[in-house]
Amino acid sequence: MQTNSFYNEILTEHNLRPDFRRDLPGADIVLDGVNPSCGDEIQLKLKTDGDRIVDGAFLGDGCAISQASVDIMLGMIIGKRKEEALRLADIFMRMIRGEASEEEIDSLEEASALRDISHMPARVKCAMLGWRTMKEALTGRSPEGK
Repeated sequence: MQTNSFYNEILTEHNLRPDFRRDLPGADIVLDGVNPSCGDEIQLKLKTDGDRIVDGAFLGDGCAISQASVDIMLGMIIGKRKEEALRLADIFMRMIRGEASEEEIDSLEEASALRDISHMPARVKCAMLGWRTMKEALTGRSPEGK
């Protein structure tokens, strides 16, 4: 089990030095994501080549959790097929709801540091913003009910 210091270290690193907070000219998928309950907002930009996500970036403002979560997500999905990115999004969302297995959570690597968000109901939408936006961007529809 991860410690709070590990969780804080990962969030801090992705907020102070985000790898993917930048513009992405030539993105073929662009979608805005907003969490109206707290004001977090992102613009997710993806470049694809057929069924593969070849690059990604985001712009936006929000709390440390929302911004770190989308940065971590992009690090995980770039280079992956869309189907794999959607599978990871499903596991992440189930982890946040407390429904994923330990094996599934381990497959999320750094994103697994956000697992305890499920115990902070006010922060759940923050953690899920980037993942929900990516899922909607790739499928053309909003994730069911959230």
